[in-house]
Parts: sequence; structure tokens; C-alpha cells
Amino acid sequence: MKHRTLVTHRLYFGVDPFKLREASGRVLARVVGLSADRAKVSANDIQRDFGVDTVGGQAIVHDMVAEGLLQPRAAAADQYRLTERFIEYANARVVEPLVRSRARQIVSSARELASTINCDWTRNPLEIEAIAPFGCYISQDLYLDRLPIGIVLRMRPASRRARWRMMSKTDGAHEIRSAFKSLSSFVHAQLVTQLAEIPAPCAVVFQAHDED
Repeated sequence: MKHRTLVTHRLYFGVDPFKLREASGRVLARVVGLSADRAKVSANDIQRDFGVDTVGGQAIVHDMVAEGLLQPRAAAADQYRLTERFIEYANARVVEPLVRSRARQIVSSARELASTINCDWTRNPLEIEAIAPFGCYISQDLYLDRLPIGIVLRMRPASRRARWRMMSKTDGAHEIRSAFKSLSSFVHAQLVTQLAEIPAPCAVVFQAHDED
């Protein structure tokens, strides 16, 4: 199960993150220890546990189904199975958001890291062709709940490779991902092989020189 982070200053499914986590925990408690065929909740259960009226409960259920937190049961109307994603929200941590000024600093550090990797990490068979933050970083939001960064990888030219003890491409990619993620817990590093694979819109903030 993934570790999900929620941030203050933002609503999730129209609900404050602390309330969302607490209410999701109450819903989850209804099915703990039950067999798969009995582990189900109703729309009324969700409405009561979230402390909302019928209209509000229907809206939450609708959005949670759309986002993959609830899975309708074909054999029973108005009954839902809790998905792994729902459990992530019930166990999420709530933190202060990443302010945009700090996000820019992290992106600047990412550029420096890319240069260091290309110049110094000669045992790694891969290097950085480009990096481009995307998603919420491109928005006008002052507070961000994550910092998605696309990282375009390419093979390192022979002239910049160590002559011995080269790591595998798999280990090289893992090393690069870990380095970018260590910049901040908000960083979500997406490794790709072409710039076109990074979700648009994005902002290219680093591009390597094409020289051997």
C-alpha cells in the first residue's frame, strides 16, 4: 500500500483533510476483520461516518467511486467495497503544504543535481537529458500538495563512463530516482525516456548538452 499525504489548506472530496482521515477511519473500522464477501459498506454508513446530510453523502460517494476509493458491488445496490486507495486515505498523514516559493527552490536544486549526476556519476550508465516539473507546479496555486518532476533519462556517452564497476541500468535508474526524491518528501519523480512522455503542460528547466 502506498503512503498517502494530505495537506492542510485543501479540501478532499469537499472535506477538510483531518476530517476526511478520521471519517474514513470510521468507515474502515466497519469492515475490519470481515471476510471479503461481508466487507461492504452502504451509502448511509458513509453519510453517518462523515457527518453529512443525504445530499452531501451522495456527493462524497459519487466522487469516491469516480476516484477509485469505492467499488460498487454489482450484486447489491447501494453497497460498496473499500479499495486499497480508500485505506490509503484512512491512514494518510496530514502536513502543511509546500509553498510555491519553496517549490521553486527545490526545482533549482533539481537542476543542480542533474548537472552533478551528468558530470560526476560516472559509474551510473544513465544520465539526465532533461528535467521538467509538471502538474500542479504549472498551476497558479500558492500551496502545493506535491511536486511532480519528469526526468528524461538517456544512456551516458562512453567518454563519461567509468572503466570498471559500472552498475546496471535498473540500479542506475533507482539511484537517480532516489536522489531526486531525497530533495524533498513532496517530490514525485517520474522517469521517462522521451520528453513527450511527461504530462503536459510542463516546464523544461534543465536540458543537457548533446556532446560526447
